[in-house]
Amino acid sequence: MEITRTNTLSQSQKQDIIRLWNKEYPAHLSYGTDSEFDSYLAGLSNPLHLTISDQHEQIMAWLITFTRDASRWFAMIIDQSLQGQGIGSRLLDEAKKSETELNGWATDHNRDVRADGRPYPSPIGFYLKNGFEVLTDTRLEKGALSTVKIQWRKARMGATQ
Repeated sequence: MEITRTNTLSQSQKQDIIRLWNKEYPAHLSYGTDSEFDSYLAGLSNPLHLTISDQHEQIMAWLITFTRDASRWFAMIIDQSLQGQGIGSRLLDEAKKSETELNGWATDHNRDVRADGRPYPSPIGFYLKNGFEVLTDTRLEKGALSTVKIQWRKARMGATQ
């Protein structure tokens, strides 16, 4: 499966990502309309989309990097059928090639559920395996949303450990 890089998304790509978002993320984060998702994307500065599609050109995995408050941030969604196959790590590795830092929000509990009632497990272990640090003192609590900040930084050459 090949990774595609783009700065803009077609309408059909956006619809694939909304479908993926609403299927895989906790139900309380769902997008009801295309215009809500368009508003989300419009609020992101300097976006780069990394996608992986199936044989029918339907997006099955998406990672976006963007600038917020002078830092690089990311969001990522992988279809459950591809989870555990290294796809998420491949997307992160591709993003890390052009970034020195990636920040994100991750659920650090197992209380959330997806729209179909399946549990939404915390991805913290996955991010730790991929070199991220959990910044436990920095949380985003907004309504039903409860997340912790995660961060990856490229090792500096010559830095002592």
